[in-house]
Amino acid sequence: MKLWTIGEVCKQKNISIRTLRYYDQINLLTPSFKDDNGRRYYSEKDLFELEKIIILKSLSLPLENIRDLLDKLTYKQILISHHNYLQDQLTKLQTSISHTASLINMIDLEESLSWEQVTKLVQNSQNTPKKWIDYFQDNEKAFLQETIPNISNNDKTTQQYISLLRRIDGCIQNNIKAESQEGLRLASELMEISKDTFQGDTKLMEQFWEVRKLPTSETGLYPISEEILEYVERCIAYAATQE
Repeated sequence: MKLWTIGEVCKQKNISIRTLRYYDQINLLTPSFKDDNGRRYYSEKDLFELEKIIILKSLSLPLENIRDLLDKLTYKQILISHHNYLQDQLTKLQTSISHTASLINMIDLEESLSWEQVTKLVQNSQNTPKKWIDYFQDNEKAFLQETIPNISNNDKTTQQYISLLRRIDGCIQNNIKAESQEGLRLASELMEISKDTFQGDTKLMEQFWEVRKLPTSETGLYPISEEILEYVERCIAYAATQE
């Protein structure tokens, strides 16, 4: 039977000798073997108990509760609980990453942020995630969730939309009319990206843009000013007259 000294266990599990001795002192984990010189050795069963303790500690359980659970839960049951905990942490981490990416992209769009905008974004993300999807049929939802640009993503399509929105805002600020060559270029690029996004489904594309005009509080989509939406419509209308 293979046995491990306290030093070997500490090295393998990156745990202090003091901690293991404390576990022994409170009868949480007592080494199964002791030689004539008083040296203590851990068995494989002891190490599995230590693994259970480490996992349960990661779930923020007090040591007294861990002692009560050790004999009642199998190693597999504890691993499953740990797996569920990690999945929950992963969801929180992904949400944090999404929020951070959203803020980065908002800075790219607007160059400066107010605290009210940041707070509103976080509240919308927490309270009304992807609410806009409810305006579509079930058979359209999965497709839309996969393809619609989202400022919490950093994919190529999202970056293209962000670039276009910045250019549109620049045109508005510099009094460049939608009925101009720049307006034609913007309309052409926007339609091209939209066709790729909606895979040529013109009806679905038009339906989405109608939803896009609704208040952000109803849709949960990133707010685009009415001025920009109106400018886009004028660009597209002007482009249609030039065909």
